[in-house]
Amino acid sequence: MPDLCTQARALQPRTVALRRAIHRRPEVGLHLPHTRDAVLDALADLPLQVHLGVGVSSVVAVLDGARPGPTILLRGDMDALPMHEDTELPFASEVPGAMHACGHDTHVAMLASAARLLAGRRAELAGRVLFMFQPGEEGFHGARHMIDEGLLDATGPAGRPERAYALHISATIPSGEVHVRPGPLMAAADTVRITVRGRGGHASAPHDAVDPVPAAAAMIGAMQTAITREVSAHDPAVLTIAHLTAGTTTNVIPETAFMEGTIRTLSAPVRERVREIVRRVCRYTALAHGCSADVVVEPGYPVTVNDDGAVTTLAALGREVLGRGRVVTMPTPILGAEDFSYVLEQVPGALAFLGGCPAGVEPSVAPPNHSNRVVFDEAAMVSGVAVYAGLALDALR
Repeated sequence: MPDLCTQARALQPRTVALRRAIHRRPEVGLHLPHTRDAVLDALADLPLQVHLGVGVSSVVAVLDGARPGPTILLRGDMDALPMHEDTELPFASEVPGAMHACGHDTHVAMLASAARLLAGRRAELAGRVLFMFQPGEEGFHGARHMIDEGLLDATGPAGRPERAYALHISATIPSGEVHVRPGPLMAAADTVRITVRGRGGHASAPHDAVDPVPAAAAMIGAMQTAITREVSAHDPAVLTIAHLTAGTTTNVIPETAFMEGTIRTLSAPVRERVREIVRRVCRYTALAHGCSADVVVEPGYPVTVNDDGAVTTLAALGREVLGRGRVVTMPTPILGAEDFSYVLEQVPGALAFLGGCPAGVEPSVAPPNHSNRVVFDEAAMVSGVAVYAGLALDALR
């Protein structure tokens, strides 16, 4: 294990080159032909069995060890975000309206280099490594699509993964550190869309109309209050209405108002409770204003729950490979969401955060993931490659 960082550092030119090539040509969603081809090119000379997705641009690569044994899954997500890049990097996005603002380009590059490192140490592996290159993490349920297409049975029913791991880079964590915690790590994320229906009319005569705008405004406050009154303060729950629209001009009361937002929770019971609160509060608040409300709650990603044993293994491996001070236990979950949760529902495993804060920048002020100005320290990828490879070597020795 101690020489893994040395080996990862030797692969760093390849890792950086692949990362930058993908960064220049970001793709959004489930269909990422250029990114998929870049991955295939990076893996082409390795002794891997490669399976391509049918309905999505996924790549599943299998490395068989020298002896029989269990299967371990390692994931790297590949998709970008639909946003403009303002980093002024020499390898900045060349695609208008698309940017790798969440670091998935680094995930792909680290996983590909980990595959190369492990291919060179096949003689040490008793079992197989399943490399999961996944599209559509940013709201497109890519992991679920891959599972539906047979990801977990890619090596046959007897070869289903016994452990699954993923790393996610973060620009607000010191570079090269690994942050993890057992149990719930990230939230379930549901989308709520509410249409409030009234009766349009002249803005000077609201008594001759039924105005949906004050009804919508009242709903926002009522939902927030209801959550604080009905959900325990010890059970995190967040509702944010992020989009509200109504009307077309100053002197017309519109017939409808529309709003949408997100619900974030860390347990299934609280998730269902908040959904019920939203439906009930909107319905009766609308009725109190003489309106009606159509409420649609669109289920999103489940809670990302780390297996205690997998976290213990990851933390111990991280300390062995990177040094004791480089692994940090997070005190609380975060309410972002991750579709690696679909994998962790079926395979015990863990997701950890890899620090990627740029040199000379305080993590507290660094532009965060999903910022148009986010920059990741490429040197952190050495740690990521070493940890990915170390997890496989540890599980399959």
